[in-house]
Amino acid sequence: MFHAQPQDRRPGARVKGIVDTIGAATGLAVTSPILLLAAAAIRLEGEGDVIFTQERLGLNGERFVLYKLRTMRPRTVADGRTLPDSERLTGLGRFLRAASIDELPQLYNVLRGDMSLVGPRPLLVQYGPRYSPEQARRHEVRPGITGWAQVNGRNAISWEEKFRLDVWYVDNWSLALDARILARTAARLLRPSGISAAGSATMHEFMGSAPSERVA
Repeated sequence: MFHAQPQDRRPGARVKGIVDTIGAATGLAVTSPILLLAAAAIRLEGEGDVIFTQERLGLNGERFVLYKLRTMRPRTVADGRTLPDSERLTGLGRFLRAASIDELPQLYNVLRGDMSLVGPRPLLVQYGPRYSPEQARRHEVRPGITGWAQVNGRNAISWEEKFRLDVWYVDNWSLALDARILARTAARLLRPSGISAAGSATMHEFMGSAPSERVA
């Protein structure tokens, strides 16, 4: 169900919103067979719900529910053990992540107005208090399915570098830049890279920057 969203009142935001709506609707129509096949495969795998939901921070730091295809087993197993991400990530999940198929349900988030096609990636709610004031500027725009940081290293770069790239995007946004990011994203889908951080199945948790590492 659609709901009232915080408004981005910057010049060009209305046009960006129209592009997002058209792009998301077209994307869902084109990728629906892939989504259905992926959902069926996840259901057959039988280790949890097909759709994974989680609260994330969006425009102006407001919370919203993000949708993804499930790629991991439950964190806690029957014997009470807590599994690390390296053990939770399924074989199918690795494929879905490598192909970015797990992100397709976020097109619905774009239609709802939670997200944009392009913008800083929406991160966990608990990260909010850990940002420096400059890093928190990433929330001056709607989060995106892909973004400037994603086409410049994705999870292979540090959190601090990601946030520098996110803030650069905020300061330099244009429709031409969005088109450039979408084109580079499409090219990267053919040669996936930066899917996980070194020594991690996904990306290690952001605990905040040391004072010397904070963006000035």
